[in-house]
Amino acid sequence: MDFSYPKTEKLKLRKSIDLLFSDGKSVSKYPLRLVFAENHLEEEPLKFGISVSKKYFKHAVDRNYFKRVLRECYRLNKHLLTDNIQKRYSIMFFYQTKERLTYQEINEKTIQLFDKFIALENHPQEQ
Repeated sequence: MDFSYPKTEKLKLRKSIDLLFSDGKSVSKYPLRLVFAENHLEEEPLKFGISVSKKYFKHAVDRNYFKRVLRECYRLNKHLLTDNIQKRYSIMFFYQTKERLTYQEINEKTIQLFDKFIALENHPQEQ
């Protein structure tokens, strides 16, 4: 199992990000939200980005802390995604609350969110 988060997996291409917000679908598990779209522009199976709103955390230190936690949760649980999806995706991960959840709580929510995403992608007609 590969627990890395290499530079090639980071979502940086402007066209991919624009595609996410114009044509992307979303799945949520409070306080996390995953916006995803099929990616035909990139070769990697997953391109992943993280966002924490300035609206909820005014100080960059706080935003950076939650981005680090979200990246770590993704890194440790990405095998759930890579083992269960066949298409290439661009994914953006959002933290959407003022609450300061612990690492354990965020990790549990991440696993639940990934499971929800996998179920949605493997059975799209059940929406």
